[in-house]
Amino acid sequence: MNGESDMTLAFELEALKEVASPERVFEDARGWTEYIGVVSEKPTYVVTNFTRKNRIRQDFFSGPRGKAESLEGVKDQFETERYVYIGASEEDEQLADEVGWEYLAVEDAGEAADWILASSAEDEEDDAEQVRDDWP
Repeated sequence: MNGESDMTLAFELEALKEVASPERVFEDARGWTEYIGVVSEKPTYVVTNFTRKNRIRQDFFSGPRGKAESLEGVKDQFETERYVYIGASEEDEQLADEVGWEYLAVEDAGEAADWILASSAEDEEDDAEQVRDDWP
């Protein structure tokens, strides 16, 4: 992204599901963020199951609170120059504005950081399957 490391980065769970490799995204983002985590309106076990399945180690998560309360709590707990919220909807953008976080759509964040989105990976797989010339 900017190469800045004094940043707290929060992913909305649905936005994180849109990247092809959430584990790689977190590994990459750790190189230029101070703190990183996932927020969601879904129950804690849903976020925990997703992060465990994808081997994601997060510094914070929303827990039983809503996204707004979670983002406000993270901002109170982790002091950095920037707070960036990566989301996947207009509601996420409005929420970021309401709680004083910068907003980035997952597509824009992916482009800036060279992350592969799941839809792009699926398109590449479909293209690869259609190219087969070895079938009679």
